[in-house]
Amino acid sequence: MKKIVLIALGVLLCVAGVLWTLQGLGYVGGSSMTGSTFWAIVGPVVAAAGVSLLYVTFRGPHNR
Repeated sequence: MKKIVLIALGVLLCVAGVLWTLQGLGYVGGSSMTGSTFWAIVGPVVAAAGVSLLYVTFRGPHNR
């Protein structure tokens, strides 16, 4: 169950990050975030956090 929640959170972060990036760059309109440099910077950071979470979740237990 924990793995499913982490996967869902990772995907959500990736989607939100990409959307925020596109809004910040002005490709997606209709909000106050459109054309804002702040969201063009925060979006990739959030998307990278989502990708990192997915990587750690799918990597499984780390055996030493």
